[in-house]
Amino acid sequence: MIEAKKIIAMQGLPDGDPAVAPTSMKRFADGKAWKIEIPSTEGPRALAAVIEEAAARRVPVARISQGSGIMLLTDGEILEMVRLGAENHIEVNLFVGPRATFDVGAQVFSPAGRSLGLSLRGADQLAFAMEDVLRALRLGIRSILVSDLGNLLVMGEAKKRGDLPSDLIIKTSVMMAPCNPASARLLEDLGATTINIPSDLTIPQIAGIRAAIDAPIDFYVEAPDNIGGFLRYYEIPELIRVAAPIYLKFGLRNSPDIYPCGTHIENTAIALTRERMRRAEMALGFIARDQA
Repeated sequence: MIEAKKIIAMQGLPDGDPAVAPTSMKRFADGKAWKIEIPSTEGPRALAAVIEEAAARRVPVARISQGSGIMLLTDGEILEMVRLGAENHIEVNLFVGPRATFDVGAQVFSPAGRSLGLSLRGADQLAFAMEDVLRALRLGIRSILVSDLGNLLVMGEAKKRGDLPSDLIIKTSVMMAPCNPASARLLEDLGATTINIPSDLTIPQIAGIRAAIDAPIDFYVEAPDNIGGFLRYYEIPELIRVAAPIYLKFGLRNSPDIYPCGTHIENTAIALTRERMRRAEMALGFIARDQA
């Protein structure tokens, strides 16, 4: 193992998961160690529900993310989300629309093919994805969620060339979540500015990834059933200590997969959003009790 570990260490990566996970001294630009993200906020009505619940529950929401895709929102809906986000100091993050699970291919639905995740199939779909991004930018969005390596590469290069705004936030999806320090570094090198890691990693494994990247880590404290259904509320203080800067995210066990969402299931989406806010309030309690 000595030579293998030497090769890894010479590339500036941890050569093993630390037995005692070190405290991360990295922080967000504003000095905070953690922030709250509410995922699956599917449109302006759901965002309005987040804002209402945040005030009632005293939950400081820094970011919301949407999952169905930019292509499934009207211009008016995106403009309304931009307005609500700006007025309430909440980052609005929208997902690229095209993906393998919306396309005509069947492999992604097979047991072995699920590893394709939400990748883009073919050059045309890559172009569709970039048009989704450009449309969102024209409407005022400055935070995009991607789930395909090629899309990430193109966006990262476009930022370097000045074809996309230099302040554009590029967030990687949990569906392409890196499981080790090298894969996390790869996403950061390609242009990711905030990275969703798997929710089933141990604290030492998370510490290893944190040592390899500077980008904020996005983490499902409660994971939806389709990515494992883990509930890690008691570990929140340790997650913050080891992984800072970290976005704490709240999926929901025992809830339907609502993608792609629309007005036909909007009431369900809003109900799920309100419950995520309740979960976020619970998380604040775990943090407060740990600090008492």
